[in-house]
This record gives sequence, structure tokens and C-alpha cells, in this order.
Amino acid sequence: MYRLLFIVVIIRFSFSCLYAQEKVVNLSKQPNNNEALEYDTDLLPTSFFQNNRNELRKLMPPNSVAVLFANPVQNRSNDVDYQYHQDPNFYYLTGLREPNAMVIIFKDVQEYGSGLKTDEILFLQNRSKSDETWTGKRLGAERATAYLGIKTAMNIVDFIKFNLEFPTFDRILVSEIPTGIKNKFEKEGLYNLIQSFHLKTEKCKSTIDKNLISNQFLPKLRQTKQFEELVLLKKAIDITCDAQIELMKSLTSQLKEYQTQAVVEYVFKTNGAEYPGFPTIMGSGENSCVLHYTSNRKPLEKNDLLVSDIGAEYHGYTADVTRTLPVNGKFSEEQKIIYNIVLEAQKAGIQQCKKGNKFWDPHDAATNVIANQLMKWGIIDKVYRVKEYFMHGTSHYLGLDVHDAGLFGSLEPGNVITVEPGIYIPEGSNCDPKWWNIGVRIEDDILINDGETINISEKAPREMVDIEQLMKEVGVFEK
Repeated sequence: MYRLLFIVVIIRFSFSCLYAQEKVVNLSKQPNNNEALEYDTDLLPTSFFQNNRNELRKLMPPNSVAVLFANPVQNRSNDVDYQYHQDPNFYYLTGLREPNAMVIIFKDVQEYGSGLKTDEILFLQNRSKSDETWTGKRLGAERATAYLGIKTAMNIVDFIKFNLEFPTFDRILVSEIPTGIKNKFEKEGLYNLIQSFHLKTEKCKSTIDKNLISNQFLPKLRQTKQFEELVLLKKAIDITCDAQIELMKSLTSQLKEYQTQAVVEYVFKTNGAEYPGFPTIMGSGENSCVLHYTSNRKPLEKNDLLVSDIGAEYHGYTADVTRTLPVNGKFSEEQKIIYNIVLEAQKAGIQQCKKGNKFWDPHDAATNVIANQLMKWGIIDKVYRVKEYFMHGTSHYLGLDVHDAGLFGSLEPGNVITVEPGIYIPEGSNCDPKWWNIGVRIEDDILINDGETINISEKAPREMVDIEQLMKEVGVFEK
């Protein structure tokens, strides 16, 4: 009966996602004059961002204004910049993926000269033929209203002379203001936008609130995923699971850690993911005990475990799925014991992923299992010592950030969280040396529902027998 109910829930979720995907595709087929962004047909519709701005207004106090800045361009070295990634809060409210921009959202409609009445203004960089030759097409203020659905759009230089009287507002809600930006003497750069904002608010600093937007309002909105978001998130998770499956098939002791990284990131790109959502973690042997190990240079050895912690990012939404694999295709007896403890802990954590439960309930359940089992096997002699081998939280929100925004209160339908317990026993630990250099983490992406909890990433095997069986197959890269 339980199995049948679970299948029904999965089918219902699948149909919901299909409906949402159809909704996304249809709504995104609107007039689009931006040649640079029309290649993908499953981008979020303008109605999604419009609705987010309206929901933010409902939370804003009377006579208030919200101000958010785009992420700055980050320099990698000399004249080479990192590939640009928009600030998630800014993207959530605007849909703009370009740098050098600011959005102002008013609680109520404001009236300005020349008959302008609006409750939102996006200031962004103008189109430039010379710059577009180097970096591609820009949206520009003229096309921003049609493409993004923003009511009013202006060029950055317009903000400097715009008669926006910030002192007339009771509250100025400001998201994090980028710092450390060099003055490149660009009229349409982020530096000038920020400096102009500081000048315009010089006389009303006491009304500036840097807490409500970033720490309360947007976490409250972003922690509950809408249908359109779930479609993209599920796509990112499916791509990530496919990458884990291909790694299981292709893994051999002839590889180096960076070659296992190449396998999964090849699958990411082949399936349309724009980036890894975070630096790929491929920790083998002693590196399996390093939580966020990203060097990925060690040659694999046949008796190693490999912790593969990866996530594809698709249209801004990031997966996060971890599997721990035996390099030679078969777990040793000690590895089996530790792996089974972590798997049991994860299942206990997932059972607590229910509407109304506290956010930290999955962690408490997983920790209890690990502590008791480590005591049973003589690896620790006191329950409190569990932190020596399991030193991180079990869950985080997932979405536009891999560690997504949320309030960490009660779990609600639409929340997507990870459940990722682990055990890490580095060499030199205060236990029998037979356990040394065994690191195991198992992580899945869980959707909280009104009814049955859904493991969105269950496609990637996590039972030892299934992993060992899949590793007998010949992968694309082995061929």
C-alpha cells in the first residue's frame, strides 16, 4: 500500500512538473527583441518576476522603497574576468542577467515629472555597439520593459540626475551593497550607481534598513518554490543524477580526481547546464575526509572511496547530489559498515522531512543514528564525540543558490532541502586505524509536499548493491 501511494505521488509530481514546464514555455513565447537571450525556450516567464515584485510589495512597510544592486563583475586576473553570475535576489525580482544595474521597487505608485507614474524603476547600462562587439548583446533600457516586464526602465546616467527624493520615505530597504568596486571612470558602471545612491541618501541614513530585504522578506519568498522554479530545479537535479550515474559506470583506478570531475561536467554541459552550481568536489582516499575539497588532483587508488559532491546549474537553479563510490567497484568490509551507518542516518533524516516539522529535525534524527552506531562499533566512547566525525549540518535550502535563502523555521510545502549526513575519519583519528581515511557522504534533494515527501534525486542509486551493480557496466569514457 505504501509503495503504491509513493508511486502515485511521484506520478502526480511528474504531471505537475509537465504542466509547469508547458506553462513556462508558453508564457516565455512573448515579444522578445533581445537577440542575445532568445536561444533557450524554457526561461522563466516575465510574469514570474512581476509576481515576485508584487509579493515583495505586500511585505514592505507603508511609505517604503526597496533598493537592490546587481552583482559586480569579478576579476580573475589582469584583464580576465570570471564568467558573470547575477545576484540571486536581484535576478529573482527582475530576471536581468547583466551587470551594472539597480532596481528600485516602491510600496506605492510614485509620480514624477513628465507624467511618469510608476512603482518600479530598473536602471541599467545602455546599449553600446563597441562593447557589444566584445561581450555580446545588451538589453538596454529601451527593450527592458518588453523583455523583462518591468514597468519603467532607464539608463544608469538617468539615475544620477533623477529627482528621486529618498528623504520622503519612512523606510529605505536596501539589500547588500557591493563593496570594493574600483572606479573605472565608466559613466554607466556600478561604481557610479552606488556613489550616486550614497549621495542621494546622505541626509536620511537613519531610515536605511539593511536587514529586512536580505534576512527576512526575500528568504521568506524564496524558500517556497513555485511550479516554474520546480521545473528548472528538477531539470538541474536530473542532469546531476545522470552525471553521477555516468561516473559510476566510468570510474576506474586509472583515473585522477580531475578526470572524474571532467566526466561529470561533460554530462552537465552536454545536457544544457550553464555551469556547475558550485566547485565540483571529487575527494578520494584521504581527501574523502575533507568536506569541501576542490583541488581534485590526486590519482585514484583501487582501495579508495571517492566522495562525489556535484551540482549542475540550469537557468540559475542548482542541484546538489552526493554519492560515495568505491574506486575498484566494491566496498570493503569497513567501508560497508560506515556507508550503511550514513545511509541509515540519511533515511532517518528524510523521514523527518514533513510539513510542520522543524527545519533541524532531519539533522537531529541523522545525528542520533550516527552517534549510536559509532558507539556500537567502538569508534567513539561518548555520544558527544560524534562531532569529531560528523561536524556539519544535515540540510540546507536549495534553489537559486546551492545554500539557498530561507528562514529555517517549520518545513512548508514547496521547500526544497538537502539531506546529507556524513562520517569522516581522517588518518590519525582516535580510533582503530582500520577506519582511517574512510569518508562517506550521501546527499539527496528533497521536496516538502502536503502529502508524501519526494526525493527528487532518487534517480542516482545510493544502495550499495545498486552502486556495485552499476559500476560493472562500461561507461562512455571507459569505451
